[in-house]
Amino acid sequence: MEPASDSNWSPPPNKGMRRVSQLFLFPLPMEGERREEAKEEIPQIWKGISEREWNDWRWQLRHRITSFEQLREIIELTPEEIEGIKHSKGRLALAVTPYFASLMDPVNANCPIRRQAVPRIEEVHLSKSEMVDPLGEDKHSPVPGLVHRYPDRVLLLVTDQCAVYCRYCTRRRLVGSNERSITEGNFEEVLKYLKSHRKVRDVLISGGDPLLLENERLEEILSRLRALPHIEILRIGTRVPVTLPQRITGGLVRMLKKYHPLMISIHFTHPKEITESVRRACNELADAGLPLGSQTVLLKGINDKPHIMKKLVQELLKIRVRPYYIYQCDLVMGTGHFRTSIAAGIQIMEKLRGHTTGYAVPTYVVDTPGGGGKIPLQPDYVVSKGNGKIVLRNYEGKIFEYPEPNIIEFKKTRSNGEEKAVPKKVMA
Repeated sequence: MEPASDSNWSPPPNKGMRRVSQLFLFPLPMEGERREEAKEEIPQIWKGISEREWNDWRWQLRHRITSFEQLREIIELTPEEIEGIKHSKGRLALAVTPYFASLMDPVNANCPIRRQAVPRIEEVHLSKSEMVDPLGEDKHSPVPGLVHRYPDRVLLLVTDQCAVYCRYCTRRRLVGSNERSITEGNFEEVLKYLKSHRKVRDVLISGGDPLLLENERLEEILSRLRALPHIEILRIGTRVPVTLPQRITGGLVRMLKKYHPLMISIHFTHPKEITESVRRACNELADAGLPLGSQTVLLKGINDKPHIMKKLVQELLKIRVRPYYIYQCDLVMGTGHFRTSIAAGIQIMEKLRGHTTGYAVPTYVVDTPGGGGKIPLQPDYVVSKGNGKIVLRNYEGKIFEYPEPNIIEFKKTRSNGEEKAVPKKVMA
């Protein structure tokens, strides 16, 4: 799929600029693809756009904001953002859907949506600890497009395209460079590998964003994976319901519903992302019986305050999305300004556990550098152990003792050449 370019940009009509002819890189909606239009009003800056166009996911992709000239028509760029955009070429592409851009505060550069989508000069500041491939995915890739890091599950990268390129992206070495999907030849190699590794029972389909594939292509991938008898679970990792909720059409949902058990992991970051359009998208997916989970990256200045994260996880439950992970920001090159301390993440977990329902409490993890996998982190609630008891601290700081049960071990002894078991009481 070709990348967005300046040539397909349609400037906001109320700016008095001449409308540019479009390159139709994406076909018009097919029968069954039309979706119920969102009830939100189109932002004033896009008032010349019809509701049908605004709610067409292909229109949104064709009109992504990809340059400084386009972006300055929507927000008041700061010097840090202007310099960041100038230096973004060759690092990570700039691309923002009109929908997601409409959520940006046009004046406040600390808007959480702006911070995620607009390059800043801090991206060129690199530290010695940052890496091109922080999770060691390339060295765990037996065939192109496949990462096999855990014994019973694999990661399948089916495209390098995203609707919006998040500035803290772990795979910024890959995404946005060509905006193409996995080739038929590489996918055949993936299937061949999976057929010879029958311990693999779980496939996570990611990228880029798999939901940017056309329904037919995505269904081909799902159906051929589902045909492998040892593949029990399919998962899709996506940010499309957040950055391009118009993509969640009736045709897509009906297709996905055929491949249960199929789980959807959605990347949410901030409560401001949960709009009426996002609620509709998640409700349609949930109504189809697709379990929805959220994966959130902990980001400095965006969601690193306990009250913001608490608001996010509670709002997620209201749209039937289970908070699943909070990720410590990976050591990706050019993302040091996003990283918090581990202590900040632990503090957030302290303010969640016991202070809201357990369904709203995700697992805080560090995906270890070099490919060691996820390690969960949490506050230490064990005060001490010993003398047949464990001393525990609850979420209020109150201390409680839990008596350990007596455990009987049977020690084998020999008497007159015969073995017999003698019980020996020990403490746990």
